[in-house]
Amino acid sequence: MAETVFAKIVRGEIPCHPVYEDELVLAFLDINPLSRGHVLVIPKATAETLDQVDDDTAAALGRALPRVARAVMKATGATAYNVLQNNGASAHQAVFHVHFHIIPKYDDGTGLGISWRIGALGEDPKGLAAAIADAL
Repeated sequence: MAETVFAKIVRGEIPCHPVYEDELVLAFLDINPLSRGHVLVIPKATAETLDQVDDDTAAALGRALPRVARAVMKATGATAYNVLQNNGASAHQAVFHVHFHIIPKYDDGTGLGISWRIGALGEDPKGLAAAIADAL
């Protein structure tokens, strides 16, 4: 895995504005926020994509995300937020270290804007569901 800015932040080589930290997770303000209170939540262990995260780290991320989201909402007064997580360049991942964005949404329109083009379930949803379940 290539060296990333997040690995340097975890090691303390690059400063950040931390909001939460435990043994496995670090959360800090995004330096290029989409809105006031935009926070990044990252595992301290290096993994490029979510599927590469071990179970203990995934559990720690799962505990941290709602805690940080509640704190962002309380501190900013935002009434809504998005949680965004991208995996791979074609999915718009720019830093190849797993990270979750908690992006407050405000009445003035600041925050994450998305376009969602819905599609059809396909011809064999039962077979697809079975294939995914078998892969688990």
